[in-house]
Amino acid sequence: MILLVYLTVGAFAGLAAGLFGVGGGLVIVPALVVCFGLLSVAPEVSMQLAVGTSLATIVVTSISSVRAHHKLGNVDWLCWRSLAPGIAIGVVFGVATAATLSGAALKLAFGVFSLIIAAYMGLGAVPAASRQLPEALGLAAVGGGVGYVSALFGIGGGALTVPYLTWCNVRMQAAVATSAACGLPIALVGSASNMVAGFGHQDLPAYSFGYVYLPAFIGIVLLSAPFAKLGAILAQRLSARRLKQCFALFLLFVGGQFIWGAL
Repeated sequence: MILLVYLTVGAFAGLAAGLFGVGGGLVIVPALVVCFGLLSVAPEVSMQLAVGTSLATIVVTSISSVRAHHKLGNVDWLCWRSLAPGIAIGVVFGVATAATLSGAALKLAFGVFSLIIAAYMGLGAVPAASRQLPEALGLAAVGGGVGYVSALFGIGGGALTVPYLTWCNVRMQAAVATSAACGLPIALVGSASNMVAGFGHQDLPAYSFGYVYLPAFIGIVLLSAPFAKLGAILAQRLSARRLKQCFALFLLFVGGQFIWGAL
């Protein structure tokens, strides 16, 4: 039954990624927190376990996504090479921060972040393309911020990277593709760091590798990729604006619940 629950989480996460153009982490993390509550996982580690497991699943989905974008020639690898070192450093610090926070504090932070993304998506706020990409050092600094926030909340970073790149006059297709490529170092460094950060923690359930819970990881990755393709197909037939508003409402609910539960 528990495996069926994780398969369902993977299906919904993949569907959301395909439909709304955002990483499944914004669905996976709150869904896993609920699942871990039902399994009586210690609240002191449930949020960190959800974030670490989410990042581990993004490794699998990111690889297939990057391959598809690369074949289309849309990934700006020069930009990626400047962003990646900062991303890796930011991820390590993000995981370290999450490991030191209490479960309630991390839930509160995730709730506030969800509300911010909900406002961005619901209002359709798109930054005007008003500047050019900075030099390598500037991009590394931006990557550090993206990596830090992504690791803290268990997301692939697309909600941050795509708006920034479009603001810097990068065409949308290249922004999305490059953001997908940035999700790979976020997920790889993030999942490895979470395994180290949670190693030997006494409150973790069986089959946990640090802050990565293997049964949830397997269940989610089995269905997330095929349902992401289904979501992308459905997105072509539905109103993009209406879809974003619906997902914004979902994030408002999630954010409100996390904030209420943390206070």
